[in-house]
Amino acid sequence: MATIPSLPSRDDVARIARSTTDITGQLLDTAGNLTRIAVNTFDPRDGSGAEVLRVLRETTAELAEASASPQAQEAFYRMVDSLTRLGTSGAPLAVHPVSEPARALLTALGDSLLPLLDAVEPAVEEAAEALGELVDASSPLLPAAAGAAAGTLLVLAPVIRAAADVLRESSPELRRIADALTSAVAPLLPVQVAFAERAAGAGAGVVRAVVPPLADLTDVAAAGFRAGRPLLIAGEEMVVSGLEQLRPLLLASAGWAGRVARAASVRVSAAVSPTTPTAVVVTTTPR
Repeated sequence: MATIPSLPSRDDVARIARSTTDITGQLLDTAGNLTRIAVNTFDPRDGSGAEVLRVLRETTAELAEASASPQAQEAFYRMVDSLTRLGTSGAPLAVHPVSEPARALLTALGDSLLPLLDAVEPAVEEAAEALGELVDASSPLLPAAAGAAAGTLLVLAPVIRAAADVLRESSPELRRIADALTSAVAPLLPVQVAFAERAAGAGAGVVRAVVPPLADLTDVAAAGFRAGRPLLIAGEEMVVSGLEQLRPLLLASAGWAGRVARAASVRVSAAVSPTTPTAVVVTTTPR
């Protein structure tokens, strides 16, 4: 079984950062050296610019001659043919009749979802901030969770591989099952379509009949809630004031219970572990 790699420590991360910085500095130095070499090479005061231009002209002429060969032209034709076939095979997707309803559906969804997204944006930002705080707070558990996930994947890998082998060996039987299901379900599809159309019509009628009473009920409930809001506020005030009045009694009861518990513990300790040959029971009276 493969071992789970350990996470890098802070020292490893710092060493990697230093090495990355050093490599970046070396690359910048190399780029500066190349720039100076190029400037010095094409400097007309040096006399070497004409020689470099001559070499470039000869190299360009050789490349043009090589690209004009039949082998290069055939390779270019093959590349163009491949790109043409790829574009031809993908073009029907853009001009297919289904693409127009799909674009209309996407447009409608976008127009409908934009106000909803604007409305829920503050809540989403608040939830994202809370989720970030949760992740920061639970960061000590992330290495353990990653190790557990890696171990689970390592354990499941042989099972998945065995299942793939079994399915690969059973492909003829699976194909027979698929053919049998297709032949059994295909005659039922027109009937299901008809039932679906009838169900859609009936559902639309039910929705049309239910929505107006539901709107009236919602208005009545909202009016009742607005009318009963003072009673709700008064009830909350009564509950809060009752808790405030009960607070001294609860504190006194808790103190009395604590004293009784301490007295009982003293009695039990004295009875179980006496300090003299004869057992002495110490009694205390709660104040």
